[in-house]
Amino acid sequence: MKTYSVPGAGLSVPSLVLGLMRIAEMEDAAIRRLFDTAVEAGITMLDHADIYGGAPHRSESRFGEAVRLSAAERERIQIQSKVGIRSGYFDFSAEHILKSVDESLAALRTDYLDVLLLHRPDALVEPEEVAAAFDTLQAAGKVRHFGVSNHTPGQIELLKTAVRQPLLFNQMQLSLTHANLIAQGIAANMGELEQSVSRDVGLLDYSRLKGMTLQAWSPFHAGRGKGIFLGDYDTYRELNETLDQLAAQYGVTPTGIAIAWIVRHPANIQVVLGTTRPERVRDSAAGADIRLTREEWYRLFRAAGHTVP
Repeated sequence: MKTYSVPGAGLSVPSLVLGLMRIAEMEDAAIRRLFDTAVEAGITMLDHADIYGGAPHRSESRFGEAVRLSAAERERIQIQSKVGIRSGYFDFSAEHILKSVDESLAALRTDYLDVLLLHRPDALVEPEEVAAAFDTLQAAGKVRHFGVSNHTPGQIELLKTAVRQPLLFNQMQLSLTHANLIAQGIAANMGELEQSVSRDVGLLDYSRLKGMTLQAWSPFHAGRGKGIFLGDYDTYRELNETLDQLAAQYGVTPTGIAIAWIVRHPANIQVVLGTTRPERVRDSAAGADIRLTREEWYRLFRAAGHTVP
């Protein structure tokens, strides 16, 4: 498994992250099998959030109950969780951050989080409140590293007016068909194209300039409410035919090629897998070590419906 060195953190992370949003209704043995498959493939970073599972900390609790990490296992992996989404609103108050992290630690049955992310931007954020919470968590040894999720460059810079800790990660939606993060820059200043509209205010370039590691969530989804593009020949025939051809060429599955497309980008983007199927974990891991050529990368980009001017 390819690993990335996170700038300024002394931290090495795998190119793939196992997302555990959907494990709440799984049996203990199935959760453990999913975890073991990921670790065997070199995926040693796990992604949680306090809201996953249909009730506060439900998926975190199921992981803690099912896996029961030994001290040696805990040392070999990195656990990341997210905070800030509540029922009908967002909350970056120091009180909520501290309370939720304590509950996450209890649910996960661990003493610390390797990474804590602020889940969705809180319009009422007060950076000093976030800073106070982060200082308390770091001083207590409860969180080692910090970051954000779904934040724009301006929102990150606002947090940094008070937050002292480096913000190392930003988790954003990205897939072959939901590639605004990348596609806008390719078609910049082309007023007649929808693709040229900037929705993230230059986040990709900002992240590379600031040494932030991007994490791509929903890597197989076409977009909100549109389902998975893999195998959808009715809607994405050219893309799936191209994925099939490259998969046969490299001896992997189309899943692996969809992963390879993201990790080929020089920004060193991590991919967060949301699957509960061990076979898809293995297929994804096989694709993570493939380095597509420039021509192949752009061929997939065009087949996904994006414009190369």
